[in-house]
Amino acid sequence: MIIAIDGPSGAGKSSVSVEVARELGFSCLDTGAMYRSIAWQALQDGIALDDADALGEVARTHEIEFAHEPGNPKPMGVSIGGVDVTSAIRTAEIDRAVSPVSAVPAVREALVAQQQRIGRAGDYVVEGRDIGTVVFPDAEVKVFLTASDEARARRRVLQNEERGVGSTDFQTVLADIIRRDELDSSRAASPLRPADDAVHIDSSDMTMQQVIDQICSLARARV
Repeated sequence: MIIAIDGPSGAGKSSVSVEVARELGFSCLDTGAMYRSIAWQALQDGIALDDADALGEVARTHEIEFAHEPGNPKPMGVSIGGVDVTSAIRTAEIDRAVSPVSAVPAVREALVAQQQRIGRAGDYVVEGRDIGTVVFPDAEVKVFLTASDEARARRRVLQNEERGVGSTDFQTVLADIIRRDELDSSRAASPLRPADDAVHIDSSDMTMQQVIDQICSLARARV
């Protein structure tokens, strides 16, 4: 079974996906980490973020792998070309770079094929921005998880404070979230939008556990 969770940045997709997978005994496929890895590699190689041909070549020629531990649904590490980038891809610099990189059709084509191969081999919770519309259009459960701009900015500030990276200024984070929403929603390749048959969940006034419970109920109903 595939559970597809789409939605904008800061909606809580990553945290919710891990706990849903843990409760159901599924694994997580961190597609966002794959695009972040390509962005990291491009910056390392000095490639301009508007050089679509070069970015596509990076995605086609660099294999991305995840490290897993038994009993833990969340990948414990990610590498690109054999280089561990687990921490390197979770910085403010990569936050800003990942949208233009993920908008490149050649990048998306190269990574979607790999995601489909991995996901169809087992039971996965997959989160992103086009999972239910492009990557796994036949997913048994599709969710579009969102929240208000302000709620997402507050959560991102707390997250940045906890991990010690990224801005902790509310207005800066809010502006970045709004900018990223506009980029993700207006891109030509696989723009951010809910699948026609997705269940919409607005988590602005919900606890994370309430969101988790609702998604797990949807999955159990399909079983």
